[in-house]
Amino acid sequence: MDLRGKKIKIHDMSLRDGMHSIRHQFSLEEMTKMSTAMDSAGVPYIEVTHGDGLGGSSLNYGFGKHTDEEWLDAVVPYMKNAKISALMLPGIGIVKDLESAVKHGISMVRVATHCTEADCSAQHIKAAVSMGIDTVGFLMMAHMVTPEKLLQEAAKMVSYGAKTIYATDSAGYMLPDDVSARIAILKKEFGNDIEIGFHGHNNLSMGVANSLAAIEAGATRIDASLAGFGAGSGNTATEVLVAVCNRMGVDTGIDLDAIEDAAEDIALPIMGKPTRISRDSITLGYAGVYSSFLLFARRAEEKYGIDARTLLVELGKRGMIGGQEDMIDDCAMELARAKGLIK
Repeated sequence: MDLRGKKIKIHDMSLRDGMHSIRHQFSLEEMTKMSTAMDSAGVPYIEVTHGDGLGGSSLNYGFGKHTDEEWLDAVVPYMKNAKISALMLPGIGIVKDLESAVKHGISMVRVATHCTEADCSAQHIKAAVSMGIDTVGFLMMAHMVTPEKLLQEAAKMVSYGAKTIYATDSAGYMLPDDVSARIAILKKEFGNDIEIGFHGHNNLSMGVANSLAAIEAGATRIDASLAGFGAGSGNTATEVLVAVCNRMGVDTGIDLDAIEDAAEDIALPIMGKPTRISRDSITLGYAGVYSSFLLFARRAEEKYGIDARTLLVELGKRGMIGGQEDMIDDCAMELARAKGLIK
């Protein structure tokens, strides 16, 4: 693999995907401290919202310690170079949420749908384009469809106005060949007119390897987070990705020492305990289920006595996707009754 001379933009997820691992309880001080450290290190893009995107603070997804607007106000005014993005999932966030986020300083939105439901993004992508912000189509759980089907869905998002398309390994399920096939077909179709991005999780320890495969296949935007701060066993670790890219001659524009310090001295103390590839997170990747399901599965295990791994595998068999978190409890109850654990 020869990546020398390639240039990528790393998009840090610590202040959005990291929300999942601490139940959306970031303080404003923590947001400011982490974002300014990343900005100083040269991180070009930083995402800031509730873990489930704009409007995600709810009984269903977990109430945030602060509103999206409060979190944005703790970050945006302090940025010298980094651009701030927000995630938006149609059906959770609405256009009014996006309008508010723009007023509070975001310059990019990533409109996320399941990999077969790009048509649900039309209103939100068109609204974002009309607001003049960088508009990204974000296709989640990309392992669940063929590369050809993913391309069909991506083309819809492009037709609505998206200028960047992401193949998203929400479950940490994909292997490098899976990533290469999806990124390559997108790059071949859209050429240089549309940027291609990749978002990975580390449930099978493939975060960095998959990111490199994406870069080789033509992706120029790569998601990562400090110390892997994120759902499941975490995202691709920003500081590790930067180090590997340096070794391979890929230009990230990020200072390695500074980003290592941000991960070690700021992110890790907030996380409480480092992300690791546990038996539960291995199961997430192996079963191909959404990484944020892990905490829900653990809560169900405590409540009903059903092993979290058994539950996660069953969710994978049923094809459960992001947005169906409320059904995890129902599934756990069914399994627990079948095993005689509850009446």
